[in-house]
Amino acid sequence: MNENLPPCPKCSCEYTYEMNALVVCPECGHEWVPAESGADAGGPAERVVRDSVGNVLTDGDTVVVVKALKVKGSPSGIKAGAKVRNIRLVDGVDGHDIDCRIDGFGAMQLKSSVVKKG
Repeated sequence: MNENLPPCPKCSCEYTYEMNALVVCPECGHEWVPAESGADAGGPAERVVRDSVGNVLTDGDTVVVVKALKVKGSPSGIKAGAKVRNIRLVDGVDGHDIDCRIDGFGAMQLKSSVVKKG
């Protein structure tokens, strides 16, 4: 048995064990890769979101849609060149990592690959 296994980061249980490449906590069932815990100890890894051109996006930026987008349930889509103000970066589903409000459409999520900073 390996004595150098880290305690569980969720419940601090010291009875963790290895299962393949993961470390498992028997008390709370949390599974993690041991290398991740070392990266977290050095500081929080910040997620970088880039637009279609490669510029880094941050919360509150204004972006421009670079290609026409179809919107379900709407006869007209979002036209290329539409400005979107005050974006918010989120961990979205299927690559939709921008939460925003578009005039005429309301709140929606966009992919960072279809916008550019502007």
